[in-house]
Amino acid sequence: MTRKSVTTMSAIAAAISLSVALPSANAADTLPTDQSVKNVVLVHGAFADGSGWKGVYDNLTKRGYRVTIVQNPLTSLADDVASTKRALERQDGPVILVGHSWGGTVITEAGIDPKVMGLVYVSALSPDAGETTAQQYEGFAPASEFVIETTKDGFGYVSPEKFKAGFAHDVSDADVAFMRDAQVPINMSAFGTKLENAAWRSKPSWAVIATEDKAFDQAMLIHMAERIGAKITKVSASHALFMTQPAVISETIDQAAKAASAKKQ
Repeated sequence: MTRKSVTTMSAIAAAISLSVALPSANAADTLPTDQSVKNVVLVHGAFADGSGWKGVYDNLTKRGYRVTIVQNPLTSLADDVASTKRALERQDGPVILVGHSWGGTVITEAGIDPKVMGLVYVSALSPDAGETTAQQYEGFAPASEFVIETTKDGFGYVSPEKFKAGFAHDVSDADVAFMRDAQVPINMSAFGTKLENAAWRSKPSWAVIATEDKAFDQAMLIHMAERIGAKITKVSASHALFMTQPAVISETIDQAAKAASAKKQ
C-alpha cells in the first residue's frame, strides 16, 4: 500500500469516527433525565412540504429532542393520517405531535395514538369528531387575500399572484418565489371529509397563533384554540410562521413536552 493510500485510509477512518461520535451531542439524553417525552413529530399543512420545519427541527435537535418530519401526500385525509401514523410507529417513546394549518386536522385524527402525550397546533385547524375541516370556516370572515385555484381534477394551489400576500408576507421575495413554485397541491375533497376522532378531547393541547395570518380569520383561529382548551401563544407573523418563527414554536413544543412529562410522573 502506498503512503498516499495509507493517508487516505487514515482520513476515512477519522471521518467515520467523527460521524459516529457526533450524534451523541444532539441525542435525547441531553434533556433532563426525568423528562420522559423526548420525541417530536412535525406535520406540515397544505401547499407545502416538511422542509419548512427546518428551523424548528434545528432548534429542537439542539435541545436534545428526537424530531421526525412527516411528508404528507395531501391526496386525502386518510392518506395524510396514514403517513403520520407511520411516523408515530417509528418513535421509541412518548411524543408531542405538532401540526401546521391543515396539519392540525391530521394530528386531530392521528393524535389518538397512545404514544401521543400532547398536541401543538400552529395556526392550525382542529375539527371535532363528526365534523369536516370545511365546517370550521362557517360563520367567519372569508380570507380574501388567501386565494386558492383548483385544477380540473380537484387539487388546489394558492394563487401565484396572491401567494406572498396570503401565505408569507414576512418571508423574503426569493424564498416566497421558491415556496410559490414548489407548492404541493392538496386534494380539495379532503376538506369535506368527516373526522372519526378528535385527539384534543383526551390530550392536552397548545396553540401558536400568527396574528397576521391571512389564511384564516383571526377570530376563527382564536375560536378553534379556545374550543379545544389549548394554551395559547400569539406571535406577530404570517401563515408561514412554521418557517419564520422557529424559536417561538420550539419553545411551545418544549413547554408541552415538559408539561406532559411532569403529568406522566
